[in-house]
Amino acid sequence: MVRVNGFARRVFGFGAGLSMALVFVVIFFNSLRRYTMGRSVPWGEELPIYLTIYGVMFGLALGYLSDSHIRFTLVLDLLNDRVRRGLLILSDVVSIAAGGLLAYAGHVFAVRRGGVTASGLKSTADALAGSTGIEALAWLGKVGPYQYAIAFGGALLALSAALKLAERLTTPAEG
Repeated sequence: MVRVNGFARRVFGFGAGLSMALVFVVIFFNSLRRYTMGRSVPWGEELPIYLTIYGVMFGLALGYLSDSHIRFTLVLDLLNDRVRRGLLILSDVVSIAAGGLLAYAGHVFAVRRGGVTASGLKSTADALAGSTGIEALAWLGKVGPYQYAIAFGGALLALSAALKLAERLTTPAEG
């Protein structure tokens, strides 16, 4: 379990780091272009927002799996080890359910509203689809792929909580 969770932590950390690095590159490129050529790229304002959302979702999963997320431990610290372990296991089960529901809700949201045009990305996505001949790339000009970040984050939360639950169940209780 330690190896699986370690691998998942590296994947989640890489995803969060890559998203944030891409946000930096896009903003830097857009700023450089704005101040040297006098105009921004059309996708330079909207894309960093969507990349940040994906980065937050990876970070959410990493934080949960690493047990380094924000939580109130005042009551938890007052409990004995056996009760604390039971409460943490219950928390993992609830988080799996919440992640699953979030993934489902995100999917429904993206399906219903995913066809709405992402104004800053439409022209670039259409040009990309036209130049490559891959018409499916035109979908990048819609908000659907970016609204799926909610479903993606829910799935990552459920996976992270399931891995944490398995870790807690396979680790011997203290005391």
